[in-house]
Amino acid sequence: MDSISNVNGAIVRDFIAKEVADWDDDVIAVARFKAFSGQRCDWEPSFLFWKQLIIKIATHFRLLLIQPSQVKNDWFNRGGLTPLCLDNVLSLMYNEGDITRTVDLADPSSGRFSQLVRRVSNLITRPATPDFMAEQRVIVTAVLKDKAAGVVKHLSESHWNPSCVVTMKKFQDICGGQEEASVILRYLSGCRTAQYLSVNKKDFVEGVKVSLSAGALSSVTNLDYDVLHLIWTTEKLQQQLDVTDRRYELLRKSALASLQSGNKKLALSYARELKLVTHSREKCSSLLSRVEEVLGVIADAESTKKVAEAIQIGARAIKENKISVEDVDLCLRDIQESIDSHKEIEKILEQTPSYVDIEDEDIEEEFKKLELTVGKEAQVPTPEKTINAEGRTGSEATDLISDAFSNLKLSDHPAEKPGITLAVSDGNKITKKLEMEAV
Repeated sequence: MDSISNVNGAIVRDFIAKEVADWDDDVIAVARFKAFSGQRCDWEPSFLFWKQLIIKIATHFRLLLIQPSQVKNDWFNRGGLTPLCLDNVLSLMYNEGDITRTVDLADPSSGRFSQLVRRVSNLITRPATPDFMAEQRVIVTAVLKDKAAGVVKHLSESHWNPSCVVTMKKFQDICGGQEEASVILRYLSGCRTAQYLSVNKKDFVEGVKVSLSAGALSSVTNLDYDVLHLIWTTEKLQQQLDVTDRRYELLRKSALASLQSGNKKLALSYARELKLVTHSREKCSSLLSRVEEVLGVIADAESTKKVAEAIQIGARAIKENKISVEDVDLCLRDIQESIDSHKEIEKILEQTPSYVDIEDEDIEEEFKKLELTVGKEAQVPTPEKTINAEGRTGSEATDLISDAFSNLKLSDHPAEKPGITLAVSDGNKITKKLEMEAV
């Protein structure tokens, strides 16, 4: 959203009526709309009310830039009555840093020397409080910080390196417009997390280098300018491909229409153009693939460089702390074991069935079935004795097993093969002898 004009005043007034319960109270409105007078303690509650309401509206509608005259005459217009204190409210908000102006933020495209001079002059002399009703736009600081953080987060989701380079067009698309992009770039540059880039070869190319980590932005190198030009080239080639695809589709439809109407000569002409367009698209696509391949090589080289730097830092730390190779190997093994255990747990969790989709009614129905089953089983009489396959009771079988263990004998005569003689007495007094050959 580029400016406040994109938000209808009636929508804002409806929002105010919902947020402020006593907005339509005439007595309270007179107290709020009057000019500030007396000590600060006398009018501070009114100031806090207007300040918080302005910030709340800007945050709700994601308004980075607001127009003071529209705020007073449209937002807070109550039957022709407008707040007389709004000039003072905006001035106090400016002094407290809640709002600022675009000119108060250094322009990163103006050069380092001019930026340095501007900073020094701001430190020496504090500019007078401006007349905000004459200002075309003012910046809401809370929304600015939030949108700047959102831009960095959006870029970090598609880049793995600590910093990235994007074209100005891409940056403007992410920010939501040219005017907002200019403000966000000024803010990020002031925080030293972004820097303006420009390349003037055959074409003038603008871009931004943004830090995606918590630290400050690294210095700009010649590689950054080359990467900017390559990224700009890929965007131009992609635009050409899109135009070519649209032209191909139009020609194909025209050729089909000519064939259906019986005009074979015109259809043949369209077919020739289709052939040329197809050939042109293949060349453009091939060039785009080559440029993207070069960008991929550069990204891999940067990653390799970061890995090499990390290895060097690790080796230096090992030397400084006098850590042996065995300790390092043991630590790596522990890490690998932890990783393997974590993978096994994830695999088990993936195989575990999910019960999220089961309804409570299904569970209750299943529970009732179980209750019926248990009730039926409880009604079946339990026999006192269990008869085995040979007609013996469970107690008799127990006695036989006891007799078998009591008659267990070991045979270790030297003239015979060592073995085990097991005498078992069954119900018919039949003795069986089992010998186990020693291996």
